[in-house]
Amino acid sequence: MRVVLAEDLFLLRDGLVRLLEAHDFEIAAAVESGPELTRALAELEPDVAVVDVRLPPTHTDEGLQCALQARRSRPGLPVLVLSQHVEQLYARELLADGSGGVGYLLKDRVFDAEQFVDAVRRVAAGGTAMDPQVIQQLLSRRAVDDRPLARLTPRELEVLELMAQGRSNAAIAGQLVVTERAIAKHTSNIFTKLDLEVSDDDNRRVLAVLAYLDQGR
Repeated sequence: MRVVLAEDLFLLRDGLVRLLEAHDFEIAAAVESGPELTRALAELEPDVAVVDVRLPPTHTDEGLQCALQARRSRPGLPVLVLSQHVEQLYARELLADGSGGVGYLLKDRVFDAEQFVDAVRRVAAGGTAMDPQVIQQLLSRRAVDDRPLARLTPRELEVLELMAQGRSNAAIAGQLVVTERAIAKHTSNIFTKLDLEVSDDDNRRVLAVLAYLDQGR
């Protein structure tokens, strides 16, 4: 699996390269600036991009902007974003098209190597890897003025948040200590209330929910 990695801090970049290589990823490029990232994504066509939000030359949202541009040129390009905080506007734009794998992790909440490697693999496979705090902020903003979302019960909102993290019904049931049948009922209610077609594909259902949450902002 070929990875393009963008991180401007040398020690962190080198550490990520060593970690991914130790888990059988091929590092197609490890870059430190926005222009380098743009070229690498266009020329190398990696299986997944792991991108820090803030890169030179602007040190604002250069990395995320490059990732969005690359996904416009190559729809479905799997992108895992690393950040110190939630950039709500661009997080919504990243999630909005509902195509390809997407992830958004907060750096100080990645607690072990297996968690990070699993997230990269999940995104590369077309799934999602969302930090719970990212989803919580997106849901909270929508809950204020979005009537369809307001139809959900507190338990359904809790299930929706876990769905948006990429978890299966079985994983959600384990987290909430209820039966998988109960979760299946909650997810069915969620799709009905949000006017979303029920799908057996966990990744597609999560992307559909996230795409819906991005509408009408």
